[in-house]
Amino acid sequence: MHEITQRILAGDVRGAARAITCIENDYPERGQILRELFPHTGRAKLIGITGTPGAGKSSLVDCLIGYLRLLGLKIGVVAVDPTSPFTGGALLGDRVRMQNHALDPGVFIRSMGTRGSLGGLSSNTRDAVRVLDAYGCEVVLIETVGVGQSELDVMTIADTTIVVLNPGGGDSVQAFKAGIMEIADLFVINKADLPGVDKLQIEVEQMLDLVKHDAPWRPPIVRTISTENHGMSELWAEAERHFRFLQESGRLTEQRSRHLQDEVLEIVRDHIYRRMLRKMQGGAYAAEMNRVAEREQDPCSTAETIVRDLFGHSR
Repeated sequence: MHEITQRILAGDVRGAARAITCIENDYPERGQILRELFPHTGRAKLIGITGTPGAGKSSLVDCLIGYLRLLGLKIGVVAVDPTSPFTGGALLGDRVRMQNHALDPGVFIRSMGTRGSLGGLSSNTRDAVRVLDAYGCEVVLIETVGVGQSELDVMTIADTTIVVLNPGGGDSVQAFKAGIMEIADLFVINKADLPGVDKLQIEVEQMLDLVKHDAPWRPPIVRTISTENHGMSELWAEAERHFRFLQESGRLTEQRSRHLQDEVLEIVRDHIYRRMLRKMQGGAYAAEMNRVAEREQDPCSTAETIVRDLFGHSR
């Protein structure tokens, strides 16, 4: 067993931090660590928190951490931020709003840059969550980058997905667009002390009547004021109720199994893409690509040629 794996399973915070660094930078020991950690995962509750920029996700997470710590729970946070085009690091990596918990040994917070990944999450987020699960975190909060409609990846990791809205920000329009409404297991109207909160709640309820009228789970709506620490107990009670629903209905096992299968396909797709890139960087397919550039051959035929070379058949 790798030394880092042993440290993580022993509850060593530096070991967990080191493992996530290995994952982000694709160090050689990454694969071994993840393989050894896998049997020790699947115990944490995974809570995804998404929503449009400015909805107050970071402040909400900060308050929720404080409430969960009062319950004695060990918390992990993976906060995914936009990537700096210059350093490749997370632009908001300091996580100023979460500094209240920086010295708490029961809280592990890690910022990760998207590094060009769409979907609101870093491509390494799933593995970082797995490290925190094995490290012993009982709840892992996954905060997405905040990019509106493209934040759908969180549903492929989280058990419960929370969509954060705030009144007067046009968030309801974003939430009602394809995808965002469907991924929500729980809606939070943050900044509920602002005007327009009743109107926003009515709009969300009306959309739920249309989209979730015959669904076995109707997402509840919770009002919070993160600046005043208001609504955290109600929020966690609804998150716990959803988790119980998943367990009692058998959907938790089914959902997690589907996530693992999707992960396999994603890894296979990534390996194939890298293999193709290595060949292209070595000069392969240069003639075919030039013919496309000169409009002598269409992209579809060129792609089929590459696929035949990689797999022996076009489809």
